[in-house]
Amino acid sequence: MQTLDFNQVLDNVDALSWDEQEMLIEIIRKRLIEAKREQIAANIAQAKLDYESGNVFRGSVDEIMAELTA
Repeated sequence: MQTLDFNQVLDNVDALSWDEQEMLIEIIRKRLIEAKREQIAANIAQAKLDYESGNVFRGSVDEIMAELTA
């Protein structure tokens, strides 16, 4: 697969019609939203694993701050 640098990508986008550019923007926006969802899901899964394995700290704000500064 050929790789393109950022300026080449921009030049290729400029060659698209306005409608195509708008569709491309929408596709990229949806892909970014999906990637963020997947990252959030991965973070949640990791947090569950940490909680189940006891790798979390629970306490009051003062206790947490004391632990962080210790």
